Amino acid sequence: MEYRLLGGSGLKVSALTFGTGTFGGGTEFFKAWGASDVAEATRLVDVALEAGLTMFDSADVYSNGMAEEILGQAIKGRRDDLLISTKGSFRSGQGSNDVGSSRFHIIRAVEGSLRRLGTDRIDLYQLHGFDAQTPIEESLRALDDLVTSGKILYIGCSNFSGWHLMKSLALSEKYGFARYVAHQAYYSLIGRDYEWELMPLALDQKIGTVVWSPLGWGRLTGKIRRGSSAPAVSRLNSKIAKDLGPPVSDEYLFRVVDALEEVAKETDKTVPQVALNWLVERPSVATVIIGARNEDQLRQNLGAVGGKMTPDQIARLDQASSLVPAYPYWHQSRFERNPPVTG
Repeated sequence: MEYRLLGGSGLKVSALTFGTGTFGGGTEFFKAWGASDVAEATRLVDVALEAGLTMFDSADVYSNGMAEEILGQAIKGRRDDLLISTKGSFRSGQGSNDVGSSRFHIIRAVEGSLRRLGTDRIDLYQLHGFDAQTPIEESLRALDDLVTSGKILYIGCSNFSGWHLMKSLALSEKYGFARYVAHQAYYSLIGRDYEWELMPLALDQKIGTVVWSPLGWGRLTGKIRRGSSAPAVSRLNSKIAKDLGPPVSDEYLFRVVDALEEVAKETDKTVPQVALNWLVERPSVATVIIGARNEDQLRQNLGAVGGKMTPDQIARLDQASSLVPAYPYWHQSRFERNPPVTG
């Protein structure tokens, strides 16, 4: 396993992170991902640690807290062997203050996560989304207090736009608050809009990107191919998952999968392993979150690290997945002194 510094911090994380969205299956949405109980989760943690994977990611809304509870039980007796990252901000109750990034909600969310995880600290805590109704200074001050108290060691954010993240960094510098070192963002071979603004920002500001849904919402598992029927078991079969997932046209998906299959045959890897390997090597990426319904799936995903594709193979994947970016990025790419970040 390869280890990288997380952004501008001194914390080293494994190139792959285990995502616990498959733990619990407490709601229709998360049941479509998986429903690992404590026994299975413990086994998956065993396999991950044996492979050198050291970070485990969760969130308070995953199966209404069940994922954190199961992770906490699965790591009992070995807390110091791994890193825990989790998230808060999304609605966690029916109360008017049970949502967002107010000081009130952040403090309560962190305390709840600590309790469910059965730990005294969270190694990386991320705001799950940008709260436009709460002053950014209020959110950052609350996080800074939690860092000072030792309940959180490092902070990050998730699903922020470029200006959300840059303004937050500027305010941290202005007031001396703890600074975001990570941004958990959606990025895949069929979702490359991350590259337009967030990647250059991450490189410039030393933000480590933690990639979620690297297989494009389950579309790059190798089970969806041109001319074949959809798999019987897939999160895409859930109406909620279909409605909430990023839209991808069939022709674009098939074009990318065709290229993936070609490279997979050449490298003796599977389609998802190639898709994950491409991401692991991308600029600004610190770690890629992998999920698994079972041990076999986890071992397959762990096989994504190790070995590098040739420049020609990478170029073919880049070409198959390329899209014309939105304005102003297509215009900026034409200026010789402002090329896009692609390698």
